Amino acid sequence: MKILRITAQGLPLFKEELDICFYTQQRVSEDDKDSLYRMKDNYYLHSACAFIGINASGKTSVLKVINLALSIVKNEPINHVEAKSILGGTKKATIRIYFYDERKCVCCLETVIVAKKAKAGDYNYSILTEKMWEKPIASVKSKKYLTDFTGIEPAAVRNNDEAFLPDDVSLIIAHNKKTNDKVEVFSLLSYTNVNVLPFIDDIPLEVIAFLDPTIEKLCFEETDGKTFIHLKFKGEDEIILNNAVDLEQYLSSGTIKGIITFSIVKEVLQFGGYLLVDEIENHFNKEIVTTLVRFFMDSRLNRNGGTLIFTTHYPELLDEYDRNDGIYIVRNRNGITADNLSYILKRNDIKKSDAYQSGFLEGTTPAYEAYIRLKKSLAASIH
Repeated sequence: MKILRITAQGLPLFKEELDICFYTQQRVSEDDKDSLYRMKDNYYLHSACAFIGINASGKTSVLKVINLALSIVKNEPINHVEAKSILGGTKKATIRIYFYDERKCVCCLETVIVAKKAKAGDYNYSILTEKMWEKPIASVKSKKYLTDFTGIEPAAVRNNDEAFLPDDVSLIIAHNKKTNDKVEVFSLLSYTNVNVLPFIDDIPLEVIAFLDPTIEKLCFEETDGKTFIHLKFKGEDEIILNNAVDLEQYLSSGTIKGIITFSIVKEVLQFGGYLLVDEIENHFNKEIVTTLVRFFMDSRLNRNGGTLIFTTHYPELLDEYDRNDGIYIVRNRNGITADNLSYILKRNDIKKSDAYQSGFLEGTTPAYEAYIRLKKSLAASIH
């Protein structure tokens, strides 16, 4: 299964409908094809989708919406998904997920979610209505109509009388079972501010050498229900630890995050799944981040259509993109918006980091007035 587009309406934090496209909007040249994934014929998907914005612009919130949508098509109960917090007690949220399945069909799943107040101020969410449309991709005349289902009757409609279906699980469970289709999702959202190495069966030596060439051995061993970590640096005695937190005394934050990330990258590239990373530059130097992005943008390496979806504060990362339509500018002006850069910046040959930092895109640099007030406040407090 390949996700084509996600739209969301009725979310409290968002100013308007959120619309994220994972297929190319601009014309695809021969040179572009090396950094994209060819789904079928002239339909191409982005291998790396970037969401950039200043602090508190709403980047993490956008990532949570994407994570929630992916969880829905994975048949996960909404109330068990961490990203459900983005629903925020909504009166009614409508999420549409467009995807391409194993039968060479384009599908649209429309899920309408409502909230009910629970104890301790929390919410329980349930699916009010749900429909799914499908059409053969061969029937699509052009990219303009890829996600257009006008005039097509739903192939499935949720029936709340079906006792077997929990009220927070999507009807797509039947579709996935019938088509033997699935989507692999790996989320690092919970590791944004927590940097502890989880149990990893097999840490590739190449990953360790790339991140810290002084490490000779790093592996986990489970004995009698207890976990031991073996760590050895070149020319030194082996260290045995029984708590992953203690690794912080020996390894840099970048090395720990790198081991977590690159170990997952291997699986994402193998299965053509999705990797979600919030604030991708956290604990990493620029070279490690660009290496990660380039792995996904290399069509010879990323043959199965793995997709990296990440947020960042660093405009320099945008210069890794030859195209504009794989980048979203996230802003919060009385509500979060996410705008595709190709609609704002028509030319691909303009240096993207310069356009971002110059303020040309509006709302991408801290306000000058706020800067002056901060400067005056600091000046007044210094004697």
